[in-house]
Amino acid sequence: MLSSDFANLASEAERMLRFGADWLHMDIMDGAFCIRHFVPNLTIGAPVIESLRKHTKAYLDCHLMVTNPLDYVEPLAKAGASGFTFHVEVAKDCWQDLVHQIKAKGMQPGVALKPGTPVEEVYPLVEGENPVEMVLVMTVEPGFGGQKFMPETMDKVRALRKKYPSLDIEVDGGLGPSTIDMAASAGANCIVAGSSVFGAKEPANVISILRKSVQDAQHYR
Repeated sequence: MLSSDFANLASEAERMLRFGADWLHMDIMDGAFCIRHFVPNLTIGAPVIESLRKHTKAYLDCHLMVTNPLDYVEPLAKAGASGFTFHVEVAKDCWQDLVHQIKAKGMQPGVALKPGTPVEEVYPLVEGENPVEMVLVMTVEPGFGGQKFMPETMDKVRALRKKYPSLDIEVDGGLGPSTIDMAASAGANCIVAGSSVFGAKEPANVISILRKSVQDAQHYR
């Protein structure tokens, strides 16, 4: 939804669901007001999630590109978030508590990793006693939409799919008709697409292409 018309967020959400989207992916970033912030951009927060929730029953897949994800658990739960995906880079020392709190608030926990982060860093979170339920592999540097897909990140997706056959693996960044086959064949089954969908003349066709690629890859795996 980062690529949507924020002035008409509710109608944009309804439009995407009507066109065939399964989830609404909400990027939550903490801005660049000090060096400790995670990405150099500021986007939506819990108040916007709460407002959108009043207009949709859709799964709100919240991706937190923030320095202190623990601070966001309760506000986002109250706002109506469905999924809460945090970055491993900022949660190495607190992920057990974080996952516990996310689940206790009725949300599904996921962990994300930037392109430069070794995939091995998320293994403990998938294999832990209280594991995450999804891994998000960033296929661009987090912070801004419209970036170019990084095919080298597919090695991480392949490694995750081989190690965890039933895991939900999400990819985010530069996904569209020209790149979806690479992601799907590598093992990704949750596809985040912004610019390629919202910028298309026929968004429904793009969503259909993305879904078919994933379904075909799963069929032949």
